[in-house]
Parts: sequence; C-alpha cells; structure tokens
Amino acid sequence: MEGQIIELEKKYWQGVENNDYEIVRNLTFFPCIVAGKNGIQSISETEFKNMFDSGQTNKIKVLNIYDVKEKLIAENTAVIGYYLDFEIVDQSQKAPVKCVCTSTWIKENNNWVCVMHTETELEIKS
Repeated sequence: MEGQIIELEKKYWQGVENNDYEIVRNLTFFPCIVAGKNGIQSISETEFKNMFDSGQTNKIKVLNIYDVKEKLIAENTAVIGYYLDFEIVDQSQKAPVKCVCTSTWIKENNNWVCVMHTETELEIKS
C-alpha cells in the first residue's frame, strides 16, 4: 500500500493537466467533497463534468509534489497530505502557486477513488 495513494494523486493531477476527464472521473467518488479558498462544496458528477468542460478550472502545470504523508486507516480507507507547486499556464509570468493538499481515498469495487480533497494555498514569505 505504501506509495500507492501518491501514485493515484499524481495520476489525477496528470489528468487535470492534460484535460483528460475520463482519468479524473474514474479516480473520483461522486458526490465528492472539495474544500479550498472558495469554501466547501459537495459536487455531483454532472456538476463536476460541467465545471471541467466549461473551463472553470484553470489550466495548470504541476511542478512538484513533495513531503508526502500517507496513512492506511483501514483496508479500504487511506488519507494523504502533501505539498504541491504548480503554475497556471495562462499566467506563466507569475510565481508558481504553492499549496498543501489532503485527500481521503476509499477502495470501492476493488478500485481506489477520492471522496474528499482539500487545497490550501500557502503564503510565500520573501
């Protein structure tokens, strides 16, 4: 199990980067809970697809995922936390965004899916 969840997180971020809805959908449990700077949302698959297709999510390039902490809670439940550095493609002149992320994954029908994800943007101190 060690290392498996971070590989799923990386696959998810690659799907976001490549605008590959099928990868992202297959790794998500709906309705999923998402928390970040816009508050907390419970998002259905239809809402998620609409957001994905409408471009409401910025095009990003993942620069680095690091300082990963994973924990298997039960045979079918795992949590993970990590730092994520990315840039918004349309704003490449700006500094990379740094945030801390957490996710909760469950194993359903022999597949791991994310049921909750949080992102907190970090303030960069100079």
